[in-house]
Amino acid sequence: MTIPPAPFAPYPEVDAVLFDLLDGIGSILGSRLVGLYLDGSLAGGDFDPASDIDFLAVTEEEIDTFKFAALQAMHERLAAKHPRWGVELEGSYISRGAVRRYDPALSTHPNLERGKPVRLKMARHDEDWLIHYYVVRERGIPLLGPDPKTLIDPVPPEALQSAMRATLEKWWASFLVDPSPLMRRGYQSYAVLTMCRIGFTLATGSVASKSDAAGWAKAKLDARWGRLVDRALAGRFDPNPETEADEIRETQEFIRYTLDRSRIASAAGKSIG
Repeated sequence: MTIPPAPFAPYPEVDAVLFDLLDGIGSILGSRLVGLYLDGSLAGGDFDPASDIDFLAVTEEEIDTFKFAALQAMHERLAAKHPRWGVELEGSYISRGAVRRYDPALSTHPNLERGKPVRLKMARHDEDWLIHYYVVRERGIPLLGPDPKTLIDPVPPEALQSAMRATLEKWWASFLVDPSPLMRRGYQSYAVLTMCRIGFTLATGSVASKSDAAGWAKAKLDARWGRLVDRALAGRFDPNPETEADEIRETQEFIRYTLDRSRIASAAGKSIG
């Protein structure tokens, strides 16, 4: 199967990275590569110059030490060859057995995060990886391999909502105590748009793109968050400046607002309104 050209026509450099990624993984894993799928904004249809390139590689078995080193070297070469987009790759290598359904006992896999230095690492994939499973299964674009629905079981709405609640409590609640990561505009914008996406999932049991979730939040949530959401959408394209103190506090309030709505709905045993 070849890479469908239409979704990436505005970004030929992304096409080039994807062709080299597929060729590089295929040359290392050979027939042990079951499939390679696009995740995230490429699959969701709102890819833009501030996006990363999310992928999921499904393998026949777990990656051994030799292949791990070869994959790491391959990602380093891609970053050197494609300095703009090669460092924006973000994805995981998960075996056919582990990708069928999320299992905490089978949740440590090779993982690559965007940015420099390019480093493949063994990382635990927490419950929020159900979101990736859902997106790949329902919207993922195969660069190679069968329909992802044949590899990944359906992810029920309540499982998505549970995963969102878990990431809210385990990660985002800590920003109410230590907001230092929000000092950079890029991460502050990411936090606001993530709250929009979490709110959408808690309300609907499905997953929305950044832009769709932002639109939902402006239409469904208290009007006071509209300016914050608009600034977050713009802030993705200017990530380096420091965030103003008032906006950090407002972002914390939005996180607290999302947490409170989640906790109330959880206690009542229903989706948030």
